[in-house]
Amino acid sequence: MLIREAEQAGCRLSPACAELGLSLRTFQRWVQEGDDAIVADSRTTNERLAPPNKLSVDEREAVLAVANSEEFASLPPSQIVPTLLDRGVYLASESTMYRILNQEAQQHHRGRAKKPSSRVATTHCATGPNQVWCWDITWLPAAVKGTY
Repeated sequence: MLIREAEQAGCRLSPACAELGLSLRTFQRWVQEGDDAIVADSRTTNERLAPPNKLSVDEREAVLAVANSEEFASLPPSQIVPTLLDRGVYLASESTMYRILNQEAQQHHRGRAKKPSSRVATTHCATGPNQVWCWDITWLPAAVKGTY
């Protein structure tokens, strides 16, 4: 509305848009051809409303409670959701459950088994003859192609 007022007062669109911190192209995208109906703001910095199907806080807590229950504590959402659906219970989709677990920093190994550990490769030190034996198969190319 401010840009249209400035335009009617004789100002060009480019300086009017610059005064409001918009590029001319953004303004042109927002205003549809032929009429002044404003299209929704699609900038990435725009604050958008929450989608109507977003889970409530209680629903999120229910999903977390089920995912952290003793029965499902060691299972990923790809196994939790079908198990619940077999029982006739639908809490959230598989992707929503993954998203909730990621946001709560619980999307890692959640089972009772130990996490894989990385250990330093063992080295052997021979201080005399016949103390360390090893077997090494190395494929070295020979002078004739195809033989090793």
